[in-house]
Amino acid sequence: MKHEEPIRVFVGVDRSQLLAVPVLEYSIKRHTTAAVEVVPMLDLPVPTPRDPRNGQRTNFSFSRFCIPKLAGYRGKAIYMDADMLVFRDIRELWNIPFDGAKVVIQKEVKFEEQTTAKAGAPKKRKKQCAVMLLDCERLDWDIERIVQGMDEGRYDYEQLMYDLCVLREDEIKYGVPFEWNSLEHWDPETRLIHYTDVYTQPWTAVGNPFGYLWFDEVRRMLDEGALDAAKLQEDIRLGYLRPSLLRDIRWRHRIPAFLHASWDRMNAARDRAAGYVPHREVYKAKRVRQQAIEAYQASLAKETQR
Repeated sequence: MKHEEPIRVFVGVDRSQLLAVPVLEYSIKRHTTAAVEVVPMLDLPVPTPRDPRNGQRTNFSFSRFCIPKLAGYRGKAIYMDADMLVFRDIRELWNIPFDGAKVVIQKEVKFEEQTTAKAGAPKKRKKQCAVMLLDCERLDWDIERIVQGMDEGRYDYEQLMYDLCVLREDEIKYGVPFEWNSLEHWDPETRLIHYTDVYTQPWTAVGNPFGYLWFDEVRRMLDEGALDAAKLQEDIRLGYLRPSLLRDIRWRHRIPAFLHASWDRMNAARDRAAGYVPHREVYKAKRVRQQAIEAYQASLAKETQR
């Protein structure tokens, strides 16, 4: 019998969302009998572009380009962000054919009108590379060379991240169904929900209409001993999770729907009273990045005036 290679899932994450990784892993493994290896990519040694405008928007923006090397340039792999849950057998995603391409990414964005109407959502949802299938044997990506390409002016951050300009168009297949990267939407056909809007992620904000799915998964993990409540409490203490999160996990499913709005207001008040600031470290890093960009642009202007 041929030995089945494990499904390798590399997860982009920063410290603030690290606890979301075992929840994602649990949801993957709960829906498949396949062997699955989940690899969190935390604090990879990624070079910093000389132009801060080309810098990572998150601490893991460039992590996906590290995967072929991390995989030893063999086999294939899946890339995912940490802020996701899976509801179907991941073999569905793993078995999507490459058809000669080197990567398979999302082919369409659905339900845009509904999901961009909610608070904290962007005005438009672009095609996504948050779920990718990579043929590591045929991808010669090396993050040092990729960043060097930006330093040499051959492309910028937007061309790299949104256009995947390090590949030819015929090396990219738009074949991941929206249902495998369902942005802020859930219905019975959803394979994977992506809590992509940081303002409303259920572990940092109250009132996400599909937050109960994440609470249910965590509650199941706690009941089975797959997650220690002390880890949740520690990340709450460190400010990565909202103080009211444990109340939602323990009690929200028992509260009648007509009381949810008042329950959410109560939890939001508790979080404010505790001095909780969602994504404090993330937004601090964004401010630092913006200051670096402004300083860089000012230095360019001075050079031009000389």
